[in-house]
Amino acid sequence: MTFLAHVPALAPFRVRSFRFQWPADLLASWAFEMEGVILGWFVLVSTQSVTALALFGSLQFLGTLISPFFGMAGDRIGNRNLICLMRITYVGVALCLALLFLTGFAAPLSVFALATVMGLVRPSDITMRNLLVGESMPGDLLMRAMSVSRTTADIARVVGALSGATLVAALGSGLAYVVVCSVYVLSFLLSLNVGIKRLRMLREEPIRTGPLKALREGFAYVWSTPDVRAATLLAFLMNFAAYPLVGSLLAHVAKDIYGMDQTGLGWLIASFAIGALAGSIVLSIHGSRVRAARTMIASALLWFALNFVFSWVETPRWGELLLVAMGTAQSFCMVPMAVLLLRTADPAFRGRVMGVRMLAVYGLPLGLVLSGPLVEHLGFAITGSLFSLVGIVFTMLIASHWREHLWYSHAAANLR
Repeated sequence: MTFLAHVPALAPFRVRSFRFQWPADLLASWAFEMEGVILGWFVLVSTQSVTALALFGSLQFLGTLISPFFGMAGDRIGNRNLICLMRITYVGVALCLALLFLTGFAAPLSVFALATVMGLVRPSDITMRNLLVGESMPGDLLMRAMSVSRTTADIARVVGALSGATLVAALGSGLAYVVVCSVYVLSFLLSLNVGIKRLRMLREEPIRTGPLKALREGFAYVWSTPDVRAATLLAFLMNFAAYPLVGSLLAHVAKDIYGMDQTGLGWLIASFAIGALAGSIVLSIHGSRVRAARTMIASALLWFALNFVFSWVETPRWGELLLVAMGTAQSFCMVPMAVLLLRTADPAFRGRVMGVRMLAVYGLPLGLVLSGPLVEHLGFAITGSLFSLVGIVFTMLIASHWREHLWYSHAAANLR
């Protein structure tokens, strides 16, 4: 504990719940990334279809539309209980996939069916992580804890992508999935020790607002608050036009453009994650010096510009370097966006605002479903260029329309 007391970045680990939650979240994210590599490669090889690959990727975000309701369920049964139920679901689905691969019965249809089950639950994992940190962390450590918590996804994407590809190459998909199951089990066991038991205070009234009414109130608040509305629209745009090129479509880039195997795909994914991790670290150290809204807009434009260049690159090494830069731009866009929403939203509506923000992630499956057929008919270069140009145009329109709230230094969204 003495060491933790002298390192400010590690202060959240003084809280017992966080000492269990951070490794639990890291292991869950690690398993997510390994699954993405194993199943994405299987779908592409077995179907020889980029459209099928894009459809598979979109299924991973199917539950985005119901994600806000997971937070409401957590209020009723407890956030720890809910995240444990979610993670035991991951174990069950991964066990089914392991059996299919080990017995040789794995087929695209069965993989798609099980991916649908995962897609209904997995998008809410990040929401539950944030809620658990919020309920267990003292107020003076909350922002620091959220920053440290974010590193789990970036670290896991580096390690998970490389380890997933290596395991498949060395052991085959069946035994690789046994490892995935084991990682999920460890995550579940650690999750049993996170969070706190919420006690109802004397005379405290239960929340009577129904889930649909609460969601409507969240939409109304977002729509009537200019900077929050602009950030939410930009979040949808980034998910629709930027993330597809660095998500499931990377398997197509690795196999059909660069001529790489699973290990090569792992390096591409890891390159983007290394850039994202570097960006998160820089912001955790120097974040107080940046203006959130300006940084968000400038980084969004830079990310789209890098995506445009990446679409035309056919050399793996240059592609990896660009992916590092794209990952860094992603962190400088999305982290300030989250800070903007938390800083400017009314505390009474903050939970509902973040729920609406989660719905913006649905832009990603929409972008994947659209990009798959376009890649097959027009090629990756043209498709990536179109998505990047659409992103640049609409980012500039958002920045121009809400410039008083997003660009002026005295705006609330730009206060340091």
